[in-house]
Amino acid sequence: MSVIGISFFVAIVGLTLFVTYLASKKNNSAADFYTAGGGLTGWQNGIAIAGDYLSAASFLGIAGAIALFGFDGFFYSLGYLVAYLVVLYIVAEPLRNLGKFTLADMITARFNQKKIRATAAVSSIVIVLFYMIAQLVGAGALIQLLLGIDYKYAVILVGIMMTIYVLWGGMGATSWVQIIKAVLLMIGTVIISVLVLAKFNFNILEMFATVSETNGNGGAYLQAGLKYTNGIDTMSMMIALVLGTAGLPHILMRFFTVKDAKTARSSINWATWIVGLFYILTIFLGFGAAAFVGSEKILAANPAGNMAAPLLAQALGGDILMSFISAVAFATILAVVAGLVLSGASAFAHDIYGQVIKKGNITEKQQMVAARWASVGVSVFSIILALFSQTLNVAFLVSLAFCIAASANLPVIIYTIYYKKFNTTGAMSAMLFGLISALVLVAMSPNVWAPEAGKAIFVGDPLFPLTNPAIISVPLGFLAGWIGSMIGEKANARKYAEVKVNATTGLNVSDSVDH
Repeated sequence: MSVIGISFFVAIVGLTLFVTYLASKKNNSAADFYTAGGGLTGWQNGIAIAGDYLSAASFLGIAGAIALFGFDGFFYSLGYLVAYLVVLYIVAEPLRNLGKFTLADMITARFNQKKIRATAAVSSIVIVLFYMIAQLVGAGALIQLLLGIDYKYAVILVGIMMTIYVLWGGMGATSWVQIIKAVLLMIGTVIISVLVLAKFNFNILEMFATVSETNGNGGAYLQAGLKYTNGIDTMSMMIALVLGTAGLPHILMRFFTVKDAKTARSSINWATWIVGLFYILTIFLGFGAAAFVGSEKILAANPAGNMAAPLLAQALGGDILMSFISAVAFATILAVVAGLVLSGASAFAHDIYGQVIKKGNITEKQQMVAARWASVGVSVFSIILALFSQTLNVAFLVSLAFCIAASANLPVIIYTIYYKKFNTTGAMSAMLFGLISALVLVAMSPNVWAPEAGKAIFVGDPLFPLTNPAIISVPLGFLAGWIGSMIGEKANARKYAEVKVNATTGLNVSDSVDH
């Protein structure tokens, strides 16, 4: 990396640390630490949500996937974008009206039992860890490639940075880091997209024709089936992407950072437009990399294609643009992992320690201390796991996180809000069957087992043929919740009516607002 490149890195890190310092002055209570005191506006939280969602996998991974596999790589963009419709129309408003700090708060609004809260917290922590490891492994590889720093030191560096953001700044600092990162990411993406279009005289059809002729796969490059030849497996992956977002703890936690459901809905509107624009622009990132960098150079830099966007930036704008894009990618990783640490820490400190172990008898000061120690614990544990996970498939870890979220969290969220007969047995069954089935099926999948060495974690024939089990585990989660409700105790009709009113109106959560 040149002096310019290092300067970009230092400038972005310095800016985010300054924001953390400012935010730390407002960190006076558990509500401030977990949810920024619920004081974010719709546009602020919307941009922060987009920042949380547009991870390194989105920026680096999708650009590489489209560059190498054409339309099949765009499947990820479609899945991630459509997912926000599920969040907007089904989850966002009721979740904000029923919850306080975490997903478990929302579920226990109807089932106030320790086992429900503990199970929900464990599910959230498992998802956070898989997602976190994926981000840290990707961060280690990126920094190792760009700065020449050894993988383990790169992971530790990112781990220390994310701990600082959360430990001192809490949700306030994390939110503003997300906002800064999202703005920089969109600026970089728009610049590259315009430069790509300029090369094709701002004619999209000319771009399609050129990449179709030069990529080596002909017309198949612009059609489905180049990478994903198994239709059922592709459908299963799309189910995980579309439904998993509505169950991701670090995304759901963002709805508690605003004052009411109306603002939460506004947040999702902002996020959907930003995320939608970004994923449309990934077409130009991917096809531009295919045209001006080439698959051989992309694969030589990184076998998974994760360096396609930085290499395209270098081809179009030289070292300065590449340095800026690489620094933005680094900020992207820092911002996402900070959000993950916070959601994992809140699940442990607030749900398991504060509500299950201490039975709610905990002071504000004790909550803050527990949250900070939990943040350190989540960070250290994730760093240790990432140090031993360098050879693991990052896509496998991310898809597993989405699959668990869709299988274990989404069924219980929807049933809690909309199913009158849902009871404690159903809630426990939905979470446990969804979580366990997803973990077991992935453990038997081609991501873990492959006949050839180096293709997966272990050598051997997979017992389960699909790379993502969502097509089975998600229905199992919903089915388990329904069966559990049928064979368990009778549901409390009065409690359901109360939850229904609160979920719809926000009664007892926020002041009335003009819709």
